[in-house]
Amino acid sequence: MKAEGIQAASWLLIALPLAGAAILLLGGRRTDRWGHLLGVTMSLASFVVGAAMFVQMLGYEAEERRRTLHLWDFIDVGSFKVGMDLLVDPLSISFVLLITGVGSLIHIYSIGYMAEDPDRRRFFAYLNLFVAAMLLLVLGNNFLVLFLGWEGVGLASYLLIGFWQYKPTAATAAKKAFVVNRVGDLGLILAIALMFSTFGTIGFDQILGTGAEHVGLASQLSTGTATAIGLLLLLGACGKSAQLPLQSWLLDAMEGPTPVSALIHAATMVTAGVYLIVRAGPIFEMSDTAQLVVTIVGAATLLAGAIIGCGKDDIKKALAGSTMSQIGYMHLAAGLGKPGYVFAIAHLIAHGFFKAGLFLGAGSVMHGMKDDVNMRHYGALRTMMVITYATFGLGYLAIIGFPGLSGWFTKDGIIEAAFDKGGTSGAILGSCALIGAGITAYYMSRVMFMTFFGEKRWAEDVHPHESPKVMTVPLMLLAVGSVFAGGFLILGGFSDFLEPVVGAPEHEHEFKLITAAGAGTFVLMVIGVAIAWRQYGSRKVPREAPAGSFVTVAARKDLYGDALNESLLMRPGQWLTRLAVWFDGRGVDGAVNGLAAGVGGSSGRIRRLQTGFARSYALSMFFGAALVVAALLVVNVS
Repeated sequence: MKAEGIQAASWLLIALPLAGAAILLLGGRRTDRWGHLLGVTMSLASFVVGAAMFVQMLGYEAEERRRTLHLWDFIDVGSFKVGMDLLVDPLSISFVLLITGVGSLIHIYSIGYMAEDPDRRRFFAYLNLFVAAMLLLVLGNNFLVLFLGWEGVGLASYLLIGFWQYKPTAATAAKKAFVVNRVGDLGLILAIALMFSTFGTIGFDQILGTGAEHVGLASQLSTGTATAIGLLLLLGACGKSAQLPLQSWLLDAMEGPTPVSALIHAATMVTAGVYLIVRAGPIFEMSDTAQLVVTIVGAATLLAGAIIGCGKDDIKKALAGSTMSQIGYMHLAAGLGKPGYVFAIAHLIAHGFFKAGLFLGAGSVMHGMKDDVNMRHYGALRTMMVITYATFGLGYLAIIGFPGLSGWFTKDGIIEAAFDKGGTSGAILGSCALIGAGITAYYMSRVMFMTFFGEKRWAEDVHPHESPKVMTVPLMLLAVGSVFAGGFLILGGFSDFLEPVVGAPEHEHEFKLITAAGAGTFVLMVIGVAIAWRQYGSRKVPREAPAGSFVTVAARKDLYGDALNESLLMRPGQWLTRLAVWFDGRGVDGAVNGLAAGVGGSSGRIRRLQTGFARSYALSMFFGAALVVAALLVVNVS
């Protein structure tokens, strides 16, 4: 295949999984026996195409690593002209490889995990649809195509979270995710509308520029307009990436099958917000306020997610709190601007490996524990599930930032970049990130110790066992990524690779083996692990959760996020609805009905005067004439 042919084939990245979803959904029960194999094949084929494009891209000069493909004119109405255009550049290809690579491993794992489910074929159709939508999101070359993928991801997540719709909790969780994301989507819609009214276009080339200098229309923005667009984009990012204050859907999304949790929380949906902020970096760079708000949201969310993770006994919800926290780190880095873009994307990719491994490892544990998610019913599983224990352990070490593993390179880089911002804001943001690292070590050690260490706490009818190879092989591959991905990116020139998209920072960041921020992170990591071992590793863990402190209770209740949303949004909305219904019934309908009743009653009474007797009419005429004569006499006398 010719070089340009590989670039021109970028549409296949989306078409392959989309075709798989269409065949499986339209083919019906006839595809049940081989539908899961088709789903895996389409995802793997998309990965192969992406890998070929990546290899070809490496052969180009840095300034030539940008290829666009115009498929057709999507909208052509007056001055509003939008094409179905795709963009392949270092940023989008990084996401393509993550989405299709980790996504394919999740597809393979799902063959074993969903083996007994009668609707497995439909499940794989939804997985393919999810991957296709996410690829459209990251490959779109204008904000409208991005938005189409954005909404496609929302639809697919609704279908996957509520896959077991016969469970009321799953149906409710899917609806909650859909509704909360619509709030964020409103921000993205308004941002796109504001961009069109400001620039007369929504294309990346025109607004963001096409080179590392980013000399696009965004560079001409006033501070006020840039702040407005940036904050609206952030609102959209908060919805998809479950950042404060739109994070409430994330933990409930654990009601879906475990592979869905891995797909949503590792490689796809929650990373969309980070992609949006980094892609729209030239807009945020025109407003210090917008960038500051992004960092504040990220810092607050990374702490909130970490605290929530400390209070969960459900292994999947503990990991969900972890996802919320780690995405917070990425938003913090993205808000720092050019120094942080590379660390944000590097941590995003590394997180894709170790978080997918952790979620699928949790699914492997559930598979051997009769789908029990309560870690208080586990214990001592390291001897029963050796492969799961080893792969989960490597993901655990990676996420807590153990020296030499992925998180050590990427998360420590974010913490150092936050401190390098300088001033009061840099000190506060860096301290929040540092404290979050210590809490991360604690809650992840808690998960590790409660699950694999201590004495067994499971019931007599439970017989833990290792998962089949179709589930453990993906775990092993993800474990390899958990160990090496971060170092490969940071030491392998990832900054230079992304430079044509995100630009070069003013001060070149040099990797140092030992830094003050890194030393502080290591000390807090050791303290967090030690505290967790003292509480859950060296002591007997009760099967029932104790009452706990007020912080523990708040963490179990997701820091009262649902209560806050109910108080600020749901209940006022209900009251407003009731007021509108009352005003419509008593006010609008009341006025109309009252007028109608008045006319009807008056006409009924007036109708009684029409008796049909001539003498009555003559008498009426007589009295009328008498009144007229009397009136004339009064006028003449006066």
